[in-house]
Amino acid sequence: MSITTDFSSSLSWTEGPEGYTGVEATPEWAEEVHRLAKARNATILAHNYQLPAIQDIADHTGDSLALSRIAAEADEDEIIFCGVHFMAETAKILSPDKRVMIPDARAGCSLADSITADDLRAWKDEFPDAVVVSYVNTTAEVKGLTDICCTSSNAVDVVASIDPDRDVLFLPDQFLGAHVKRETGRDNIHIWAGECHVHAGINGDELADQAESHPDADLFIHPECGCATSALYLAGEGAVPEEKVKILSTGGMLDAARETNAKQVLVATEIGMLHQLRKAAPGVDFQPVNGRASCPYMKMITPAALLRCLVTGQDEVDVAPDVAERARASVEKMIAIGNPGSGE
Repeated sequence: MSITTDFSSSLSWTEGPEGYTGVEATPEWAEEVHRLAKARNATILAHNYQLPAIQDIADHTGDSLALSRIAAEADEDEIIFCGVHFMAETAKILSPDKRVMIPDARAGCSLADSITADDLRAWKDEFPDAVVVSYVNTTAEVKGLTDICCTSSNAVDVVASIDPDRDVLFLPDQFLGAHVKRETGRDNIHIWAGECHVHAGINGDELADQAESHPDADLFIHPECGCATSALYLAGEGAVPEEKVKILSTGGMLDAARETNAKQVLVATEIGMLHQLRKAAPGVDFQPVNGRASCPYMKMITPAALLRCLVTGQDEVDVAPDVAERARASVEKMIAIGNPGSGE
């Protein structure tokens, strides 16, 4: 059965190395996206770092783990995951019987790519008795070799739940790992030297300059950021009032945005998050610490890519059943601890 109309048939998207282009996010596009999704019996999920037009068209917007849970509970047969590839994999892991698609399969992740399954196998050989804790921002194969997954909001609780005499291999984000080590005080946590190139690029000097020029602003800092340690240093030195510095996951930022009394907030994370923060608290002036902190992979999910996905049914994301089963176990162990967290 064809689900195209004269409108969608008349549109032509252009494929380029940086994504699909040629379609604008007009009201007609939005109407067609909704019609096509209904015809496919699909639900559209959008990560907080997506383009504003993609966030606004989605049925659900949030962080990757929260969206994957929504996917597992959704009544629809198909999941259109507007995010990066490992996120769609996680949705497939938690929804093995559903068809999961990503509008552009080339939308990768520098953090997830910073450790491979072979890298992890070799690391585990060095520490055969260690407990492996993996951030959800990893591939399905890495999750399948993991003992317990974690999110940025529950990483401290996950590591604290492990026998203090057991070595911990924490991967792949070195800045989140440093945050966990600082909070738990563990000396036997070994941290993989991976990073999200966007978050790592938000540095301490930029944060210090912004904090100095906006002395009344609160600071919302994602623990993946290269400036997280600097934020705590500024608070410790009295350069910024300690109560103004908040190390938060993306879900935590939204909660804090709704509760803040500040008139201005400086935000250290990928700039797509500003759209949701401004919707959550329209009376607050949210400004990026680094206005260039835009993930090119996230922005590959364009209006053209989403339309193409709904028209053609591409690109489907699959995970081998044995890998999915092992990866699912590592996520379920995290949830069993009692604080599944809100995601990255």
